[in-house]
Amino acid sequence: MTLDGKRIRVLVVEDSPVQRELQVHLINADPDLEVVGTATDGREAVEQVRLCRPDVVTMDFHMPHMDGAEATRIIMETQPLPIVVVSGSSARGEVAHTFRALDAGALVIIEKPAAPGSEAARKMVETIKLMAEVRVVRRWPQAGRAALPQSASPQQRPESAVGLVAIGASTGGPLALQTILAALPRDVLAPIAIVQHISPGFTEGFAEWLTDASDFPVRVAAQGERLEPGQGYVAPEERHMTVKADGRGGYRIELVGDELENGHRPSVSRFFRSVAEAAGPKAVGVILTGMGKDGAAELRTLREQGAVTIAQDRESSVVPGMPGEAIRLEAAAHILPPEQIGGFLAALVKRRNGFK
Repeated sequence: MTLDGKRIRVLVVEDSPVQRELQVHLINADPDLEVVGTATDGREAVEQVRLCRPDVVTMDFHMPHMDGAEATRIIMETQPLPIVVVSGSSARGEVAHTFRALDAGALVIIEKPAAPGSEAARKMVETIKLMAEVRVVRRWPQAGRAALPQSASPQQRPESAVGLVAIGASTGGPLALQTILAALPRDVLAPIAIVQHISPGFTEGFAEWLTDASDFPVRVAAQGERLEPGQGYVAPEERHMTVKADGRGGYRIELVGDELENGHRPSVSRFFRSVAEAAGPKAVGVILTGMGKDGAAELRTLREQGAVTIAQDRESSVVPGMPGEAIRLEAAAHILPPEQIGGFLAALVKRRNGFK
């Protein structure tokens, strides 16, 4: 995978000499990639982007003089290009802080590789190649409740019929989720359950950042937990998140540690199948940006059972694989950008206190 037959040019921004050397080695070892420059802090990164003209930047976050979020903001305002944040933070608060780079325009956050041949090393190289194909670096506006397009009116469905909103996302999903949740009132009548493919060690911080950035409460789901209206639940690491009907008109979480599905655990496909079985026509299924096909066929099952189904449109998707496959399968009744998905859900899942 090269750009116009040429190797993908990468700028490595990393203040640790050991980690910087490792990243340079891993990138240059791939025949499709080449390192065209390095930087040791955010200020130098901004200058090196101007001098080296890379196709992709790998950006450390915690650096002297200028952190990765500020460097990303300046680059995106002056010479926009795909930025991959490579973070070594594991503490919950620090991880949540790292997600500020997405607000500044970075596309994705991944973990730092510890050694050649590791899963993180493979993921870094794969992500660089994938992000190099993103021609338009898009920052979705945080505009609150967006107006609904005429073709996407939810008025025909009574609010009592919606029991659960189920969302699946992968690469590029965090910022899309932030946009969607920011459009929702806090007292919506249904819980919001989310499977987001994310690197190990980032889930707790991701939930914290999502709560702060969207002003909608989100936490990592726990085994046996009952899903409550007005609360978001993110699948934990290395467990498939499923939902079960609780016999009282609601739903509870069940976590299982089975084999990977579609290369993932948690898997959107596994999640959506459980939603179809537990909620059927009372569910709303949403599939967002991401590589591959995870969840696409199962979104079609949800639609066939009478659920409302939504796919993110191609133009706003960082990687259109998952929603694109859902659209190809005619699994999505509505195809919308994130800000309109948020407005759709806000109207569909009404508030308790007289929201019209």
